[in-house]
Amino acid sequence: MKKFVILLMLTALLAVAAASSAADKVSLPKGYERWEKSKEKVVNDKKSLFYGIHYIYVDKKAMKAYQAGGAYQEGSRFVVVFYNIKDEGGKPTRGKKNMVVLMEKNKKQQETGGWLFAGFNADGKPSGVDPVKNCFECHLKEAKATISKYADFK
Repeated sequence: MKKFVILLMLTALLAVAAASSAADKVSLPKGYERWEKSKEKVVNDKKSLFYGIHYIYVDKKAMKAYQAGGAYQEGSRFVVVFYNIKDEGGKPTRGKKNMVVLMEKNKKQQETGGWLFAGFNADGKPSGVDPVKNCFECHLKEAKATISKYADFK
C-alpha cells in the first residue's frame, strides 16, 4: 500500500511538471505583427491592470468571429502588445514596450475558460506569469470594460 501511495504521488508530480513545462514551451506566433492590427488604445487609469498604450493583433480565424460577433474557433489567436505611457507636453504617447500577451482558444485549458494565456517580456521571452492568477482572473475582472471591438480595427 505504501508503495502504491508513493507511486501515485510521483505520478501526480510528473503530471504537474509536464503541464508546467508544456506552458513554458508556449511561444509568440511568428509573424503576428502582420495580422490585423487594432488602432492604438490608451488606458489612462493607473489603477487598471490594462494601464498603458496597447495594440491588439488578431489572426484570420479570430477575425472572422470578431467581425461576425460569434464564437471563436479552436486555435483563434490574439496578441496584445503593451507599452508604457510617456507624457509629451501633457499628451500620452507610446513609451517602451513592457509586455506581450497571447490568448489562444484552446479547449484543453479548462481552468481559464477554454483559453490559453501566456505572458512575455518586451523581448518576447516568457515572463513566467501565472496564466490563471495573473491573466485569466485579471481578464475576468477588467476585460469587459476595456475589451476591444471590431470597430477598433477599422
